[in-house]
Amino acid sequence: MFDGPEPIYQQIAEHLRRQIVTGNLREEEQVMSTTQFSTTYRINPATAAKAFALLVDEGILYKQRGVGMFVAPGAPAALLASGREAFFAEHLDPVLAEAAALGITEGEIIAHIKGATS
Repeated sequence: MFDGPEPIYQQIAEHLRRQIVTGNLREEEQVMSTTQFSTTYRINPATAAKAFALLVDEGILYKQRGVGMFVAPGAPAALLASGREAFFAEHLDPVLAEAAALGITEGEIIAHIKGATS
C-alpha cells in the first residue's frame, strides 16, 4: 500500500488526510493507534508514530491522553481548503499560464471544460 517514492511516514499521513477528506474518518472520530496501524499495514511503529505526530503538528489530529488519537474539529474543512489551494497552485495555474502563452482565450477554455463535463 505504501510503495510510493515519498517517505512512508508522508504516505501514511497523506492516506489519513484522504480518509478525512472523503469522510471515512469524521471530526472527533478516533483513529486507530499507531500500534494497530503498524500491525495492520506491517510497517515500523516508529514510522507510523512519525506520521501521526506530523498530523498532530498540523492540527489535523489531536491526542487525548490515555485514550488515543482523534480527528480534530474543523480538520475536514481545513484539508479541503488547503487541497483546493494546492490544486490551483500546482495544477491549474501552470495550465492557464501555458494556455495564455498559446493564445488560448478564456472563452475557449470554458467551452472546452463545459464540453468535457457534459
